[in-house]
Amino acid sequence: MSTNLIDLIKGQLGPATVSQTATQLGESESGISKAISALLPAVVGGFVNSNAQSELFSTVKDAATSGVLSNLLGNLEGSDSVISKILSLIFGDGDKLAAITNSVSEYAGIKNEATNSVLNLVTGATAGTIGRYAVDHNLDVSSFGNLMNDQKSNLASLLPAGFSFASLGLGNWFGSMDAAPVNVIPEVNQTPIVDVNPTTPVTEKPIVTETPKVDVTRSGTTHEIVSDNSSGGSIWKWLLPLLLLLLLGWFFWKQCDKKAEPMPVTTVDSTATVSDSTNPAVDSVTFQRETIMVTLPSGKTLQAYKGGIEDQMVNFLKSDEYKNSTEAQLKDRWFNFDNLNFEFGNSKLTPESQVQLENLKMILAEFPDAKIKIGAYTDKKGDEAVNLKLSGERAAVVKSSLNSAQVLEAEGYGSKFAKVSADATDKERESDRKTAVRFTK
Repeated sequence: MSTNLIDLIKGQLGPATVSQTATQLGESESGISKAISALLPAVVGGFVNSNAQSELFSTVKDAATSGVLSNLLGNLEGSDSVISKILSLIFGDGDKLAAITNSVSEYAGIKNEATNSVLNLVTGATAGTIGRYAVDHNLDVSSFGNLMNDQKSNLASLLPAGFSFASLGLGNWFGSMDAAPVNVIPEVNQTPIVDVNPTTPVTEKPIVTETPKVDVTRSGTTHEIVSDNSSGGSIWKWLLPLLLLLLLGWFFWKQCDKKAEPMPVTTVDSTATVSDSTNPAVDSVTFQRETIMVTLPSGKTLQAYKGGIEDQMVNFLKSDEYKNSTEAQLKDRWFNFDNLNFEFGNSKLTPESQVQLENLKMILAEFPDAKIKIGAYTDKKGDEAVNLKLSGERAAVVKSSLNSAQVLEAEGYGSKFAKVSADATDKERESDRKTAVRFTK
């Protein structure tokens, strides 16, 4: 099954990023969201349609290793030379960029300058995500080109209603079809109105268009009702409306009598427990999830939740407590992921989880001597052996996704440390479902 890059990139452009972008640019969040929805398919389409695939491949790999994903908001003004180069490779210079900016600005209701900044944001997120995917999956130029081709079938349908690549000044990309012709209903013969009042002659007989009436039977079939042109006393003139009213009454009564059908629900297993597991006094879901910029030793920054796993880990690694801790002391000090989720009942990560994984890669790169272990846990619901197996698979997936020699071990504990009864509500059992890391020496 082909990889949907759009879903991966969307993980970098979540609500927190939209909110902070809107604040920095002085625009509404709805306007920024609309701009992203129009620009993202266009930017990915630019990657797919580029004639410079080899140079583009090299550039996105550079973007992945340069930390562009950890500084998306710092590149809103176009200060990153990699982003500028990519825009030139996928859109050329001048006219296309101007056409895109004007169209999206009008659609989103934001200033042209703001649209340019959002374009830099989307391009950085796209380049970093594709570059990281290429590095993690050991792609070469040929497989990179195949990955781009796999995206073609989805792109046009992802543009907002009323948009096309042509309307953005990008021409007939990927064989986009023109709008389908509208079916025109042939004009019905015009019939003059009969003079119904012989004492008051009609001076001008107005022209009307008659629409054939259609009667719907209970079986769902239809037939045309032929107009009766006989005398005004015909029984059908009053019987037919009565029958239609009775039929409509029966239909609505049947609808009201129907039992409501349950709506399908898409479920994910959340590991968003945001407090350190060694501090049980902190309620893991009650504090406000405020986003901050965490500064790394090199001066680079990454976006994270205040008090979240990135904030906690960086502060701990900088502290004397970490420097002086023994292996035995570190063994009980776990840091819980707060933005990492799996699809319900399996070990597949949701796209938005990529943001936190990228942040952890950055942290490990900044602290090359740090070593970590991954732990995954489930609640008590279900079979204990199944839970143990699932947690082990999830821990292994996180270790593989981090793809770092600094991750020494991954272990699943199942429901071994779960504290909440299996009979409790799903919300109450949420605290037992988590994925965490600890340092080791």
